[in-house]
Amino acid sequence: MTTATGPASGALVTGAGRGLGRQIAALLIERGHTVLVTDLDEAAAQAAAEELGPNAIPRVLDVRDAAAVDAARDALLTHADRLDVWVNNAGVLVSGPAWTQAPDTRRLMLEVNALGTINGTVSAIDAMRAGSGGHIVNIVSLAGITAVPGEAVYAASKHAAIGFSLSTLADLRLAGVKDIDISCVCPDGIWTPMLYDKLEDPAAALSFSGKLLQPEEVVAAVGQVLDRPRPVRTVPGWRGIQARLADAIPRLGLSAAPVVVAQGRRAQRRLLARAARDRDVS
Repeated sequence: MTTATGPASGALVTGAGRGLGRQIAALLIERGHTVLVTDLDEAAAQAAAEELGPNAIPRVLDVRDAAAVDAARDALLTHADRLDVWVNNAGVLVSGPAWTQAPDTRRLMLEVNALGTINGTVSAIDAMRAGSGGHIVNIVSLAGITAVPGEAVYAASKHAAIGFSLSTLADLRLAGVKDIDISCVCPDGIWTPMLYDKLEDPAAALSFSGKLLQPEEVVAAVGQVLDRPRPVRTVPGWRGIQARLADAIPRLGLSAAPVVVAQGRRAQRRLLARAARDRDVS
């Protein structure tokens, strides 16, 4: 169970200026950790830290820069005696078929979602091996498990993140390191700003095809893996079963894609209609 025993325990969360990352930072503070709240948006990191209280420390961070990631880790260790938890949450989603996206857009998703996770995980392992172990939680996605029409490059970046995480966990165990855990939390679509702007985007329909999660549900899953480490935790579990089945039988998954996309489009239209009604009422 990864709960701090005093102010000496440090944690770091990437992409913590708003949304899910901010709520994960709040969870870790509740558990007694001193948390470095990092975000590419310096103002967002500062505002989040001010709201979270004295055990939150803001820092601007571009997770694509390995040297900057290491510097953030070292900055945390000036406020805490050890690093116990590192959460790689920063992510970018741009929808659309890969051939419609600019090279810089494709690179951005791959570098933030995959390379950022790699940089954070390696930096955390360096500190945790020198200390008393710890737990790395990588926020991935169901897109890391199966095909996702309309989000091919995003899915590629998340497949890379989960493949790296599991392979690195295997490397740790082969090296005899048993006190460092890596858990991948793979949620369905989360009703955060990342999806707010996708309501009118048909390419993002698959993200709306299941039960839209509230951030609190994913935060609860993070708490669960911190208490009981699991290499992969899908949220909700039944969607994880669907994703794994589609991945195990690709022909089945591909043939079902039009039905699932249509379901997502209907959900988008319902949410748009609800938003319009809410505006009319207000």
